[in-house]
Amino acid sequence: MADPSSYRPKPGQIPDSPGVYKFRDEHGRVIYVGKAKSLRQRLSSYFQDLANLHPRTRTMVTTAAAVEWTVVSTEVEALQLEYSWIKEFDPRFNVKYRDDKSYPSLAVTLNEEFPRVQVMRGAKKKGVRYFGPYGHAWAIRETVDLMLRVFPVRTCSAGVFKRSAQIGRPCLLGYIGKCSAPCVGRVTAEEHRQLAEEFCDFMAGRTGTYLRRLEQRMHEAAEEMEYEKAARLRDDIGALKRAMEKNAVVLADATDADLIAVAEDELEAAVQIFHVRGGRVRGQRGWVTDKVEAVDTAGLVEHALQQLYGEESGDAVPKEVLVPAVPDPAEPVTEWLTGRRGSRVDLRIPQRGDKKDLMETVQRNAQQALALHKTKRASDLTTRSRALEEIAEALGLDSAPLRVECFDISHLQGDDVVASMVVFEDGLPRKSEYRRFQIKSFAGQDDVRSMHEVVSRRFRRYLHEKQKTGEWEEEATEAAGSAEPVGATGATGAAVTPETVGSPETTETTEVTEVTEATQSAGATEAAGATEPAGVTGPTGVTAPAGQDADGPAPGSSGPLDEEGRPKRFAYPPQLVVVDGGKPQVAAAKRALDELGVDDVAVCGLAKRLEEVWLPDEDDPVVLPRSSEGLYLLQRVRDEAHRFAITYQRSKRAKSMKAGPLDTVPGLGDSRKQALLKHFGSVKRLRAATVEQICEVPGVGRKTAETVAAALAGAAPAAPAVNTATGEIIEDEAAGAASSNGGTRP
Repeated sequence: MADPSSYRPKPGQIPDSPGVYKFRDEHGRVIYVGKAKSLRQRLSSYFQDLANLHPRTRTMVTTAAAVEWTVVSTEVEALQLEYSWIKEFDPRFNVKYRDDKSYPSLAVTLNEEFPRVQVMRGAKKKGVRYFGPYGHAWAIRETVDLMLRVFPVRTCSAGVFKRSAQIGRPCLLGYIGKCSAPCVGRVTAEEHRQLAEEFCDFMAGRTGTYLRRLEQRMHEAAEEMEYEKAARLRDDIGALKRAMEKNAVVLADATDADLIAVAEDELEAAVQIFHVRGGRVRGQRGWVTDKVEAVDTAGLVEHALQQLYGEESGDAVPKEVLVPAVPDPAEPVTEWLTGRRGSRVDLRIPQRGDKKDLMETVQRNAQQALALHKTKRASDLTTRSRALEEIAEALGLDSAPLRVECFDISHLQGDDVVASMVVFEDGLPRKSEYRRFQIKSFAGQDDVRSMHEVVSRRFRRYLHEKQKTGEWEEEATEAAGSAEPVGATGATGAAVTPETVGSPETTETTEVTEVTEATQSAGATEAAGATEPAGVTGPTGVTAPAGQDADGPAPGSSGPLDEEGRPKRFAYPPQLVVVDGGKPQVAAAKRALDELGVDDVAVCGLAKRLEEVWLPDEDDPVVLPRSSEGLYLLQRVRDEAHRFAITYQRSKRAKSMKAGPLDTVPGLGDSRKQALLKHFGSVKRLRAATVEQICEVPGVGRKTAETVAAALAGAAPAAPAVNTATGEIIEDEAAGAASSNGGTRP
């Protein structure tokens, strides 16, 4: 526990002006971000007698080790900067609202030639018109199904649309009148876009004018004795009215507002939002959060407004926002909302009438959401706490391991050996801090040696980060002297000394790929062996791919950051290291920690066969009861590490199977590979081309052309492809054309 007086700024250092401040812990990680009209008055309030502080504030200031601030000119700028930093640093002591689920929205892709109506989740895209969010996807589909009768807009995917255009025959919706079939030319692109815009107008609440127009057309058709047309229009009007009935009329037709209600207790708060457009409730969403900072209802409302409108602009921000309490002062928040919308936004508390009645309904929803959340979480939180306590008792730890890291090795008969590291905090996975490794210091299958290498590399990085901040130098010197003689070598062959531990030039003898799971799922290029024209190189000598820093996690992941704001790797130590395996793997991990002088991290292993827990230097395993919550948590951690490792190993194997000669050319990305193959038609013709001919390809300079020519000259030409049915040799031009669609062919 730190003493706040140890990092309190000197008198006169803090300016008396608006700004944003950050508290950092001993590892340099931002733990709290706040804003103030007067930095001097606000920061001084943190450095008073601890007994006078709120318990949560007291915990924050005793966890922090430093405070820093940034001066801005207005309170609106402070509000914007506070939101940006909370999003970037993910501070543990800030209130962070998290959706209890991903709410679906109705989207119209107006950015396409033939707009499509579909259900979308996740981040919003430019050029797409959104309505909602809604509580359930089936509610959107029911509404769309009714409205397609009147507005037959395309709903099919790009693949179905392209296929129908190729065969000249529409899909089923085109035959039953629920699609205007632009794929086969029944309507032009302009006519289809007009349908989509009318659909959007109706969903936006402009319903009265359109219904009156349909009714007029129905009466005209009846007068002209076109009874079939009049019947169709009558059915269309009925379908639209049924769609409107799904959203009860609650306010005046011209009302566009968001209603925000908060239900809270001492520990948690729930927020409910009703989106009213055109006088009808068009969507609903809710958040639940832990009250990790001392904050009142007005503060919770301010955080909710930042979360709700921080990424929005234009009509997505309504004309009116109704809240249970207005932030003090309200002018900066109102001005910020007005800037997001581009026109005036009213922020106020409803006092009477329909709006107050609807706010009471929203408040009841918030209270119900909080009660439901507490009912669900009570058993879950209790179970996780009991599991951590059981692990601490079984392993003889001084306290519950709040941060657990698990390592696993994966390979296919000794090839493509990789490893994974997963992180669990408070019994829950923290996927933004997952890491993955390539094992290249030796060939073949040796799980014990691989485990030693991976654990060594992970904790070298930790010591390296501590060394940069000045925390580690004295500790490492003492630890290195007790661990092994100076100059001793580890499994990688690198000398382990106080000078070399954590030094990337001497300790990292193999390439490493460490990225977040989100980057892996997006198909990011592997760091090892990847290059970039800028030549950004990390501490291991690995050149980072575009969009990823070789010295940290992928952009957007949370975790410790360096003094320049880039995420650090491995800067936060665990209380427990779990390895997938038995006694040999545990001994290897423990030896790696001893060689580095790390003596404050516990190690255990979980063997798959009998689910036994192995400890270092113990001849017999620890056997936890099958019903133990601690054993169940260890199994979850181990299984997650295995899943993450085998997913990476399979992706590497799939990539190596599709590799071709151009994949070995440094600095040549997918776009230029495709351009080269499209220009020459095949790898054979590209291999025979001169440097001048290669330079004719758009985007390929002379230096790249020389590199390509040299790489292909050194690669052995592939054997001719043979048609197994006829025995004929397939021309390389055809093979090259095929490879241009799916990768390079050797």
